[in-house]
Amino acid sequence: MSAVIVSHQEVKGLIKNKLAGAGISIRHAEKVAEILVHADLRGVNSHGALRTEHYINRLKAGGINPSPEIAFKATGPVTGIVDGDDGFGHLVGDAAMDQAIEMAKENGVGMVTAMNSSHCGALSYFVQKATKQNLIGIAMSHTDKIMVPFGGKEPFLGTNPIAYGIPAKNEKPFILDMATSNVALGKVLQHKEEGKSIPEGWGVDETGSYVTDPSKVVSLTPFGGPKGYGLAMVVDIFSGLLAGMAFGPHINQMYGDLDKKRKLGHYFCVINPSFFTGMDTFLEQMDQMMKEVREIPPAEGFSGVLVPGEIEQKNEERNLVEGIEIAATTYDYLKA
Repeated sequence: MSAVIVSHQEVKGLIKNKLAGAGISIRHAEKVAEILVHADLRGVNSHGALRTEHYINRLKAGGINPSPEIAFKATGPVTGIVDGDDGFGHLVGDAAMDQAIEMAKENGVGMVTAMNSSHCGALSYFVQKATKQNLIGIAMSHTDKIMVPFGGKEPFLGTNPIAYGIPAKNEKPFILDMATSNVALGKVLQHKEEGKSIPEGWGVDETGSYVTDPSKVVSLTPFGGPKGYGLAMVVDIFSGLLAGMAFGPHINQMYGDLDKKRKLGHYFCVINPSFFTGMDTFLEQMDQMMKEVREIPPAEGFSGVLVPGEIEQKNEERNLVEGIEIAATTYDYLKA
């Protein structure tokens, strides 16, 4: 299936207009579009413009509140809860991260859970927001069951991503954003949309056997076997149980029951390095660490050692100039 190269400004404008046309405010549409385009710029198209049609279908079916009253309640000097009122998760996550940032600036640490939310997009957006203020950001989110636990053939957990963002002085920030499954479901859907097969190990059918046809994928698999499975449970505990939300098989489906609110939870933590060590020293050592990692001689078959997030940062630098690649069907939908 064909793809097109479009400027990020045009894609952002199309998404914003499409969302506003579906009934959400221009201000909210602008923020959701910004976060979706952030993913496309980084080459993580599974969490970019591709998602717009699904969000609008869920919005029209009643599964997302178009006009949420997002509220924050402080529960201590460094803790709080954001109630998303069943709005777009991008808005809920943004509000929660902003609150965590403010607490970390004042008290060294800020931890906020978000409740009554929906899919919030790429977590890298939120942790990167912290790094822009020389703060460390951590973000977690759960989702409905799609991943088999290690040793099982029926799904129990979601892809349950986790992200870390750590600032540096002259280097770009360290950004680690990963699903606890081998890949995010969005990547399988992207391959399906583009008519491509998937690598073996990404997904399994109803018998628990690996498949390469994305249309036959029933469940995903945890990365690293028991390690990814264990981390997925941790994410569900932090973003689900700690937020007072459901877990695993009890979470409303993303691609089913579009009329039902997702009731997702997220977890955000922000750490101010200056409360633990000298800020300049910390930032300079981050520069040194990343520089020394890159100087390690590459193994056979590799051109060099990269820092987590470096590929996505290079994608962003290029795509800001050359435009982002999106599926032609997605572009046609946005323009319609």
